[in-house]
Formats: sequence, C-alpha cells, structure tokens
Amino acid sequence: MGDLERRFASVEKVATVYSRCSMPYQHFCHSLRNYVTLSYMAYSGQLMFRIIFFGALFLALGLGAHTAIAQNVINGPSVSTADSVIGRIYLEGMQHSHAETLAQVLMDSIGPRLTGTPANRAANNWLVRTYTAWGIPARNEQSRIYRNWTRGPSRIELMAPRVRSLEATALAWSPATPPGGVTGDVVLARDSAGWLETVRGKFVLLTAPEINCRPDSSWARYALPAEYQAMRAARDSASRVWPVVDISKLEAAGVAGILTSKWAGGWGVDKIIGAQATIAPVFDLSCEDYSLLARLATHGQHPRIHAVADVHMAPKEAPLYNTIAELKGTEHPNQYIILSAHLDSWDSGSGAIDDGTGTIIMLEAMRLLKLAYPHPKRTIIVEQWSGEEQWMSGLFHQKHPEVVRGLQAELTQDSGTGAIGYVIGPSCPGDSMTFARWVAPLPTSLIPYGIRIQPSGDTTTCRYAPSFELYSSDRDHDRYSTAWDYEPYTYHTNRDTFDKINFNDLKRTATLVALLAYEASEDHHTTRLQPPDDHP
Repeated sequence: MGDLERRFASVEKVATVYSRCSMPYQHFCHSLRNYVTLSYMAYSGQLMFRIIFFGALFLALGLGAHTAIAQNVINGPSVSTADSVIGRIYLEGMQHSHAETLAQVLMDSIGPRLTGTPANRAANNWLVRTYTAWGIPARNEQSRIYRNWTRGPSRIELMAPRVRSLEATALAWSPATPPGGVTGDVVLARDSAGWLETVRGKFVLLTAPEINCRPDSSWARYALPAEYQAMRAARDSASRVWPVVDISKLEAAGVAGILTSKWAGGWGVDKIIGAQATIAPVFDLSCEDYSLLARLATHGQHPRIHAVADVHMAPKEAPLYNTIAELKGTEHPNQYIILSAHLDSWDSGSGAIDDGTGTIIMLEAMRLLKLAYPHPKRTIIVEQWSGEEQWMSGLFHQKHPEVVRGLQAELTQDSGTGAIGYVIGPSCPGDSMTFARWVAPLPTSLIPYGIRIQPSGDTTTCRYAPSFELYSSDRDHDRYSTAWDYEPYTYHTNRDTFDKINFNDLKRTATLVALLAYEASEDHHTTRLQPPDDHP
C-alpha cells in the first residue's frame, strides 16, 4: 500500500468515527465525509479536482482556518466566537492572565521542589491556599513517605596549585561534609589493583571529563569538517575508556568526597540530579572546572580543594503529597476530566521549565474555569503531584478508582515552554477525532503552529478514556526536546530558571487547557469505550 493510499485509508476511518457525530458538529462531520470522497477521487487520478475543492471545503466549514485531518494537523477558528464561555475564557486568559505573577511566586520565592523536601511541601500548601482564595475546593492528599532532605549552602574552592572558586553544587540527597567542610587532594578514577587503598581522604573524579566544553553547534559552524569529526571521535573514545568505579567501594575506602560532571552539551549547562552515595558527599562541577581538575591531576600538578556541603537528611521519612482541586459536575458529577502536571523538580535551578510551567498552566486553567464556567457538566479535577522525577506516577489513579471508572479525559503537560504543537497518547479508536472535535471551535491564536496528533501506537492501553499529553513545539514543528532549546539548556539543568519561560505561550497554553476542559465537559459523547480491567 502506497503512502497516499494509506493516508486516504486513515481518512476513511476518521469519517467512520465522525459519521456518528451529533450537534453542534454535524456540519463539520458532513464536510469531512465530503473531503473523504474528494480524497478518493484524487487517488483515482483526479488530483486537480481535489486540490480545487480542498480549499472550498474548509471555507465551508465556517472555521476560518484549515483543519488538515489527513495530515493529523489541526487548526482552530478565528478568535471571533458565538460561544460566550469560550469568549470569556479566552479574553480573561489572554488579556488578564495571572500566569506570570503565579510563576514568580512558585519559581523564585518557593523555588525548586525536590521530592520530599520542605520546599516541595511548601508548594503543596501554597497551591491549596491559592485555590481556596479563588473559591475552588482543594486539599493535599498523602501519597507515600519519602526522604526528607534539606539543601543548604555548598561550594568548592581550588586551594592548589592556585586559588579560585569553582562552579560546583552538592547533588540532591548528597550526604553532608563535616561542619566547616573538608580539604583533600583530587585524583582520577582508576580500576587498577590496589588503587582503592590509596584514596582515603581524597576526592575522586568519578565521571569522564569532556575534552572540550564547546557545543557541537559551535564546532560545526566554525571548524573544518574533518577536525570537527576528529574531535567527536576523540570525545567518544575518552568516554568509552574511562573506568567505572563502584560508589559503595569508594565510600568503604574512606574517600573525602566524590566529584562528577554531566555536561548537557550547551554553554555553561550541566544536568544535575541525585546522588547515589550514602556516606561521602557528592558534588557536580561545571564542565570547565571539572575538566580543569582532571587536567591538573593528569599532569601531576596535584590539585587540592576545599569542599562544603551544608545539607541535612532527616532521620525519618516525611509525607509526600499530591494537591487536588475540584470543580464539581452538575449533570454528570461521577464523570471526570483530569488536568495533570507534576509539582516536583530537580533543585539545581528553579524547576521552571520542568515542570513549573505545567503546574502554572493547570493552576491558571482552573482559575479561568472558575471564573467563566464555575458549574461544569462533568467534574473537573486538577492533580498536581510529586515524585515524577523518581518515577512515582499513577498514585492518584490507584487511590481513586471511582475517578478512573468515570474518566472522560485526562490532559497533561510536562514539556516546558512554547505553544502546544503536538498531542501524544491517543491509543483507542476515535481518540484523535475526539480531540479534533474539542479543538475545532477554539481560537487559532492558541495553536499558532497547528497541532499534530501522534497516537501512542500501543493498542494495549485502550482501556481508559483518552489521555492527551500536550507537548510544546515551535514554528518549525520541532518537538519539545529541541523546541526552545529544551534538551540542551533547561531539561534537568542548573539553568532551568524563571527567566527561560515564554509567558506569551504560557498564557496560550493555560487558556487552551481551560477551553479543552470546557469542551470535554460539554461533549454529548462519553469517551470511554469499555470499563478498565483493573477497576471493575
């Protein structure tokens, strides 16, 4: 089957779904079936006929913009709308947004929200206070207990062969140094016999140093091609031959501390996450300063440092909470729309892009709904949960089987800044078209690059109502991992801070989420195909 034939086969399936549509979408459905007919005419050779009618068809939709279903790219209508709720949500969200003010409190004042820390719990409490002030019932639900760790100041100074402050920070959950810090020589990791007997009281460079800290994009632009390729080969070779040393053996050998660096590939950016040690303090150093120590040690110039990690691990674990807020449904209170984002973050930056933006999007969406749609037909729940960075997903669903049984849809966002351009996850027949039906009446300006729907491809997950993961994009339709430099500059890095947020797009996305929740609540259809097996 050729590509064009496969495309038209998928359009035929779309038309089958839409043939059962009801008002107010019958006109849209009728037009879509006409499009299928024209598409098959094109496939049989009448290509020009289809091209002529394609533009006329979507003008007839009355949407004011194209909706390219065959390519899984969806656009919405112009801002003008006859639906007063859509108009009010849009006006409030785009002209009177609270997103930036809310984000400043969360990212700057509360700061990063490492799972299980006092800051994590402070964010839970702030969310409850904020929802309550808006008249939205909210609560904190305990999900489990977890390590209760508090970050304090951490630093490293180079003491020899010269003196300077290094760019360094203790990893999350690192053990502390003795009061006042610890001083010791720096040595390279080795796997030779007897080497562990020589490391007591010393700092070990655990990870392979970069041979240079200039991003590949700079090399590709300025270097001769052969020299750029030679640099990459040398870097790969250095990484492969670096010895792997067991951290527990280093601790048993009495090291003063462990030094690491995980360069993200951009200027001045490291990915800084959690320590695996239980006794020795663990520090991340910038690519440049880690490489400096490695070169000094390699050339026998005896680097010596003083390190401080003023951190504290409580002797007992503490409760971990999910914040839940709810607008009760009036007609179908036992049918649910969930808005979901994770509240926790890594703590070397501010947790802004991963996933402070998602938290603010859902918070602002609920504010808009309370203002313009305070009595939804179905119950709308926001779930702002902790532990995502430690793979603790699904706890809310496990505790609330009644919500899973009545789930109409779930909307999640965990992809940083930028306008929504991708929807990932539809796996049941009709899921993609359900989303298309909801987005069809919405203003084009909320999705300036269109939305590409990408089914998960895993039909075994077709047991629940649709779960739509909203992903950022850009004008080139780059995925969230590359759009707005997400992967090299903000994802799990020390540069994930408030100033990286694009608030124009944050307003768009919060408004879009509120409107999708409204459409899902008002939908005449129930999206579930069958009860979930594990929640009878």
